[in-house]
Amino acid sequence: MSLFSSMSYTLRLGSLLLGLSAPWVMADEAALYGPAAPYGSAFVRGFNAANSSFDANLGPVRINDLGAKSSSDFAFLPAGKYSVNADGKSLAVKLDAERYYTLVQMPDGALEMVEEPAFKNRQKSLLRLQNLSDTALSIKTADGRTEVIHPVSANARGEREINPVKVRLTLFAGERKIRDLDPLVLERGEVVSLFVTGSADNLSPAWVKRPVATN
Repeated sequence: MSLFSSMSYTLRLGSLLLGLSAPWVMADEAALYGPAAPYGSAFVRGFNAANSSFDANLGPVRINDLGAKSSSDFAFLPAGKYSVNADGKSLAVKLDAERYYTLVQMPDGALEMVEEPAFKNRQKSLLRLQNLSDTALSIKTADGRTEVIHPVSANARGEREINPVKVRLTLFAGERKIRDLDPLVLERGEVVSLFVTGSADNLSPAWVKRPVATN
């Protein structure tokens, strides 16, 4: 066999092996990362602020048996208008393309759709206060001396970029300390939201962050 014939045979064999292995490579990547969201999708997750379980349908998205004070990961769906159905309750929503939302079951069972603006700084973390209570709230350091997130009015949100760190924070209403919050570890590029529901004399805070991947 000549040198050129040998090279041609080697190239054909290499192409054949690559062609045979490519589907397996793509399958492995799909299994690892899951399907990619088409351009123009909206993203929705669930958070259950009630004591009962939470099941909801939103177009192709299903939220199943979500326990008290727990959340699901984001799922994608086409942008557009939908009707959320959950335990006999419904909520009409409009989801915009490339936007993130949290569907909240409130303590009384009512439904609320809360927008979660995307965060693209991979060097820092984002701390967000989603205040669904009837009281203006702020987040301070554990000693109460430094405001991390300035007062956020009722049914509004506030946020702040911070360095990735392990922190102990406290929830305040004006100068009144509501409670110490669970210790929090913030990673680079991560968004962690504190959802607060209830009223001035019975406020209920809960950290909501994306689940850690197990695969």
